Amino acid sequence: MLRLWLTPADLTRIRFADRLHPSGTVLLASQALRQPTVAASLPTLARRVAVSAPAVRPLHHLMPVKGFVPDFMTPWEGLASIEDGLAAIRSTPASRVRAEVSAAYAHTTASAARRLFAAGDPEVLDTLVTAMRSYFHQVLAPDWPALNRTHREVVREAANRYAMAGADGLLAGLHRAIRWREPVLEIDTWQDGEARLGGHGLMLLPSPFAGPRPRVMVLPGWPALVVYPVEPATVPDRRPPVDPLSGLFGRTRAAVLIQTTRPGRHTTSSIARQVGISVSSSSEHLSALREAGLVVSRRDGGAVVHRATALCRDLAHLHES
Repeated sequence: MLRLWLTPADLTRIRFADRLHPSGTVLLASQALRQPTVAASLPTLARRVAVSAPAVRPLHHLMPVKGFVPDFMTPWEGLASIEDGLAAIRSTPASRVRAEVSAAYAHTTASAARRLFAAGDPEVLDTLVTAMRSYFHQVLAPDWPALNRTHREVVREAANRYAMAGADGLLAGLHRAIRWREPVLEIDTWQDGEARLGGHGLMLLPSPFAGPRPRVMVLPGWPALVVYPVEPATVPDRRPPVDPLSGLFGRTRAAVLIQTTRPGRHTTSSIARQVGISVSSSSEHLSALREAGLVVSRRDGGAVVHRATALCRDLAHLHES
C-alpha cells in the first residue's frame, strides 16, 4: 500500500488530465489486453493486437505482463502526442533507465533482450519505442477520439461529484482501492511506502486500461500522478458511425488537418511521420489545406513549418465533439 500525505495546499491542487496520455496508454493497454477478461470485453482492440503481433512483439516482451512499469515510460511532457511521449522516453538518461528497468524486472524471467534493456542499451530502447509507435497507430489510433470522449465523460462525472461533495467526496469515490482518510490517501497499488506531496497536489487520470489496481507516480517537484481504473465496458468498441471530418476531407487529409492543430512545431516530414504517410503525400495534403485557408506555412531554415488557422481549429472541433 502507498500512503500519500495531503496538505491543505495539496487539496487545492487536485486536477484531472484533460486527455489520455498516448504513450502511457500504450503501456497500460499492452498489459491490459493480454488479460483474457479485458480482451474478451474489448474484442476489436484485441483483434488489432493479434493482427499487429510481429510489430508489437518487442513491447510485449520488454514490458512486464502486469504490474509496475518504469516511471520514465510515462513522461509528464509526453501528453500532447505519441511522438512527444516517445521522444521524451528516448531522451531518458541511461542511469535512470537502468535503475527503473531493473526494479520493474525484479520478478521477471531474464532474457538476452531484457538484460540489455536493464543495462540501458540504446538500441533496445529504440526497438521498444518503435514497437510502441506501432501499437498506438495500429491498435489505439482508430478509436483514439472515442477513448478521449469517454475520458471526458468520466471526468465530467467526477467534477459533478466534486461540486456536490467537495474534495472529500471526490477522493472517497474514485475507486474501491483508493481510500481517503484525511489527511492520508491510501492506495492499494504495486508499490509500498509513503510520500508527502509538498503542496504540488494530485493529477488524476481515469483509465480503462489501468488494470485491477491504481498506478501511482511520485516525482520531486511534480504533482503525484494517480491512474485509477474505470470499467473497460465504458470504452466504445468501435468508432462512432459518423466522422464529420473524414466524410468531408477523407480520412488521411482529416488526420493531417487534426495534426496541424496539436501543440508543437509541425513540419512536412513530422506530420508525415505522425500520420503514417510519405513526405510527398504529406506535402500534397498540406498544399490543399493551405489553398483552402486552413493552414499557414512558412519556411524555417531547411524545413517548412505549418500552423492551423482559426477556421481549421473550428473544424477540428467536429472531430472531437
